[in-house]
Amino acid sequence: MGNTSTRIATRSAGVAVSAAVVLAGGALTGAAQAAPPHAGPGSSGVGDPYYPEYGNGGYDVSHYGLKLKYQPATDRLDGTATVTARTTQALTSFNLDFGLKVTGVTVNGRRAAFRTASAHELVITPARPLRKGQRVTTVVTYGDTPGQVKVSGITSWHRSPDGGAVAANEPESAWWWFPSNDHPTDKATYDVSVTVPDGYQAVSNGRATGTRRAGGWTRYDWREHRPQASYLATLAVGKFDVTTSRAPNGLPVVNAYSRDLPADVRKNAQQSLERSAEVVQWGSKVFGPYPFDALGGYVPNVKAGFALETQTRPFYSPAFFRKGPNVDVVVHELAHQWFGDSVSLRTWRDIWLNEGFASYAEWLWSEQHGGDSAQKWADRTYAQYAAGDKFWQVKPGDPGAANQFHGAVYDRGALAVHALRAAVGDRDFFRIVRSWTAAKRNGTATIEEFVAHAERVSGERLDQVFRTWLFTPGRPAKGPGH
Repeated sequence: MGNTSTRIATRSAGVAVSAAVVLAGGALTGAAQAAPPHAGPGSSGVGDPYYPEYGNGGYDVSHYGLKLKYQPATDRLDGTATVTARTTQALTSFNLDFGLKVTGVTVNGRRAAFRTASAHELVITPARPLRKGQRVTTVVTYGDTPGQVKVSGITSWHRSPDGGAVAANEPESAWWWFPSNDHPTDKATYDVSVTVPDGYQAVSNGRATGTRRAGGWTRYDWREHRPQASYLATLAVGKFDVTTSRAPNGLPVVNAYSRDLPADVRKNAQQSLERSAEVVQWGSKVFGPYPFDALGGYVPNVKAGFALETQTRPFYSPAFFRKGPNVDVVVHELAHQWFGDSVSLRTWRDIWLNEGFASYAEWLWSEQHGGDSAQKWADRTYAQYAAGDKFWQVKPGDPGAANQFHGAVYDRGALAVHALRAAVGDRDFFRIVRSWTAAKRNGTATIEEFVAHAERVSGERLDQVFRTWLFTPGRPAKGPGH
């Protein structure tokens, strides 16, 4: 998500789950069958310390196939989601996270019973119990108006003046457009097919794989074949001007800009996003090989006040480009492609692994492109907050759900990265970074794993450095590097 120096605003993290229970149809069919030994319901959450009901237990998703049709005039979204998974325990029922109205569910080709429990839990009971290790194909059909769906007053479905819509938010956005196991620990590949009226475009993650027009509608197909966390999946429907090119490494670059953006905002945005290939080329030298096979970004005309590292194609609020070009936010969101997207957090407590490194990437870019050094940025940031400022009471290593996107996670988080660099020296620092992104590529990680990795690569004890900058409230006696 956008850093504190360039982001306009961020929403508070987390969504309280309502206690309402609404029953939906879907009778069991097929002959009764005894449940496998020790079969039971999958858990309604993965036990994340900040959001215990996010995600679900009992299965692991490998692929989402989404076929969607969206009517901007009415905000109607109809969809069929095919979720391919493998069970990790014997199951009599399991959950998907979803907030829209479901009309039918099948599991391995048989009708399944379903009901909603709380604001985002779709409980599915297959006609036959599932064995541990069984491959499962679940098809969910649905239709609703996502813009009318709110959880505790929050929506991740942003409407635009041209009638379009954008699904983007953190830590949750999938609930508003597809059923999922909504936690970063269950990454999967995606095929997204979106049909919209002629004159509109649909943008998503990965590579564009086809476009087909028929009967006044146009279908856009996108594929992300690298593992992707559900909150990093995005959908944007609108009237866009789309630019395509090739990066120096040959990868396709797709950027999209709402046609009704103010002329100056559009110009500033284009001058910024069209440098994405340059930023990725730089990041590949600093952080290791770029982990995906497409890149770009999009700027819809919506009022959201943040940018988000949606995989391969970050979302940027136009607010970032009102005062001029802003390559810093592009650097930040593209750095997330390594730190947050390829190497994803294991729990939401590990948010520093995402935001600390993406924020520090801005300092590195400045240092290597004729701006202030990272040390000057660290000195200025340290001096910006007085000792009594509440800023210093937030622990970037465990900020709590209420402070997950607090400025300290970004700024003090970047100071922590610089403290590591100062402690081990440039040679070992960049060895740590590059070997980390290689070792954890396409996976998830914790702060503790990073600390152990940094100590192993550098051969130094670093617990005091991380304890001081990540886990100890209060302003350290001196800034990093001094």
